[in-house]
Amino acid sequence: MIAGSKNEDGGGEGGFALTAAAIAEAVGGRLTGDSAATVTGVAPLDRASEPDLSFLGAPKYASMFTASRAGVVLIAPELADTPGQAKARVVVASPMEALLTLLPRFHRAPRAEPGVHATAVVGRGARLGRDVSLGPYAVIGEGVTVGDGTAIGPHCAIGPGVSIGSACQLFASVTVYSGSVIGDRVTLHAGVRVGSDGFGYVQRGGEHIKIPHVGRCVIGDDVEIGANTTIDRGSIDDTVVGAGTKVDNLVQIAHNVRIGRACLIMAQVGIAGSARVEDGAMLLGQAGVSGHHTVGKGARLAAQAGGFGDIPAGETWSGYPARPHKESLRAQAALFKLPGLLRRIERLLDSTKESE
Repeated sequence: MIAGSKNEDGGGEGGFALTAAAIAEAVGGRLTGDSAATVTGVAPLDRASEPDLSFLGAPKYASMFTASRAGVVLIAPELADTPGQAKARVVVASPMEALLTLLPRFHRAPRAEPGVHATAVVGRGARLGRDVSLGPYAVIGEGVTVGDGTAIGPHCAIGPGVSIGSACQLFASVTVYSGSVIGDRVTLHAGVRVGSDGFGYVQRGGEHIKIPHVGRCVIGDDVEIGANTTIDRGSIDDTVVGAGTKVDNLVQIAHNVRIGRACLIMAQVGIAGSARVEDGAMLLGQAGVSGHHTVGKGARLAAQAGGFGDIPAGETWSGYPARPHKESLRAQAALFKLPGLLRRIERLLDSTKESE
């Protein structure tokens, strides 16, 4: 059992205090200094005070650590002897990872109390599991299934026939269209739209005729989707987001896209229709993937890169259009040399004219 106590003054969002000894035990670290030093919250080195836990994992922050007033600091082994004022140091191989294990002890996200708010609307044939929470003005369509312990926030709209698993959290104003399936332990942040029609039209007689979208949108277990992200339903196929994938805010995932397991899709990424993103791939901020192409298993597409072809498994591509990262860097370096080359050519031409 890890030693911890209820903080009498309510410090920290979780209201709990941890001693340096308890922190060292929790992360498997080596403790130096005052084992009884107690912290009630977490803060970066430059803003931390004595009741705060902080961390030092890179040499460039050593001067910040020296001036920091943090009470307990998680510190990398190679930096363990850095001068500083902390009452206690917990030496651990990866301070950032160690911090991640401790954060839930200090900052516990509030969970809605089970129950159906008086203003919520529940459609005919809907089935709600045990300990479900429906917030103010939530609308649950006909035939919806909601698993045990799921919380659906205010002003959410769940379309007819949707299936939502257990222990999910839907924040305010989430919309889930009919034909969508959401797994267990899924988090949908405010303003997420799941299962909207994709952008598909056929030109006929000078008009754009809408292609009916009758496929589903399937979200796997343990997926988290950031605020104001939109994931379209399939046209005749399904749009799928694999288990454990994390999607950031303001992402557009088009119809028939297939995203594998444990992928990271970062802010403002756009994935066009029928693209494939295989297991463990990473798409960094504002990257784009054109339709019907594949980002291979474990591949990485750098920020603002434009993928107009398949990206091989395990490779890192960058640039616009995207190419292997080292090749992209060489191309950028050559481009940056052009102004100097042009100036030299201009001077050469000027000297040639003068000699004439």
